Amino acid sequence: MGMTFSSAYVPSALCCPSRASILTGKYPHNHHVVNNTLEGNCSSKSWQKIQEPNTFPAILRSMCGYQTFFAGKYLNEYGAPDAGGLEHVPLGWSYWYALEKNSKYYNYTLSINGKARKHGENYSVDYLTDVLANISLGFLDYKSNSEPFFMMISTPAPHSPWTAAPQYQKTFQNVFAPRNKNFNIHGTNKHWLIRQAKTPMTNSSIQFLDNAFRKRWQTLLSVDDLVEKLVKRLEFNGELNNTYIFYTSDNGYHTGQFSLPIDKRQLYEFDIKVPLLVRGPGIKPNQTSKMLVANIDLGPTILDIAGYNLNKTQMDGMSLLPILQCFPDCVCEDAYNNTYACVRTMSARWNLQYCEFDDQEVFVEVYNLTADPDQITNIAKSIDPELLGKMNYRLMMLQSCSGPTCRTPGVFDPG
Repeated sequence: MGMTFSSAYVPSALCCPSRASILTGKYPHNHHVVNNTLEGNCSSKSWQKIQEPNTFPAILRSMCGYQTFFAGKYLNEYGAPDAGGLEHVPLGWSYWYALEKNSKYYNYTLSINGKARKHGENYSVDYLTDVLANISLGFLDYKSNSEPFFMMISTPAPHSPWTAAPQYQKTFQNVFAPRNKNFNIHGTNKHWLIRQAKTPMTNSSIQFLDNAFRKRWQTLLSVDDLVEKLVKRLEFNGELNNTYIFYTSDNGYHTGQFSLPIDKRQLYEFDIKVPLLVRGPGIKPNQTSKMLVANIDLGPTILDIAGYNLNKTQMDGMSLLPILQCFPDCVCEDAYNNTYACVRTMSARWNLQYCEFDDQEVFVEVYNLTADPDQITNIAKSIDPELLGKMNYRLMMLQSCSGPTCRTPGVFDPG
């Protein structure tokens, strides 16, 4: 129902730095979250003071009048006692349902607008993906209809410990991790971290990573359920056609490539490339864009949708809205050098258009619409140089004219 970005990447293939990039629209060297620890600025006091007030949800709330909703995993150290605990609700969120620290499916604690709520291990009331779905559906029903809304639903799935819902635990029994060309081979001429992997992997390691791959897929079936419920609720409420939906992840994952059993963090495609699918108003269905994009572009895109001037931010990314709302096979039709001036000359003998571009080429286009009404042939290089000079003179006169002088911008054809 929209656009798939086939070249979407993260600047850091690790949870907290990548999530910080999504929220701030900045590269890690500018938001200074370097790993998943408080010392690495993950949900630290410094992050809360310097970066949280400038995240795109904070701007949506304070400058664009949006009601903002968060549910799920925030940053890995969120809720740490040394960083304000679960009482801390980041600036910019009207409704806050955040997971304490890292990914879990059962036996976790949520911050409900700053108040702790513990959950156990009863599937019907505690399975986190379903809990997030129900909280989100509730918001869609009780939110204000007088303000636009933004929702960020951050499921831990398919993060470890890969605990699938009971009804999905026997699915994908014949699914295995992809056997790419780089599967279970030695990482020759690579960094020592990669070179230290044992090749070939043991059978037990391969069985483990296949099982991990399978379980990750199983957990995503509940995410599919969540997405379906939200789309249907938006449709039922009459809001689907006026809502943009983004689906993405904070990092990729490897399962056996270069004999690395399971993890992320590395510089290779399997760790830095992520899914990105977008649907919404003005986006044609069944499109694929090969444009190189990054998660730092998400914040600017959403602010652009909200009508906020991106020049007022310090974000590193750029808006993808022009790409999203472009029809298939479209081309860029505007740029800093798309500045031109034209003069039109019509008489009994002539129907000429003369145009100059104000760019490094000083490119000239001339058309004789009497002979070429579809403007297929640019005659700038074949027309009589004297005629070309006259049109250039008329153009210069028009560009500097004022009042009465605009009415007689040089005589072109005395006849």
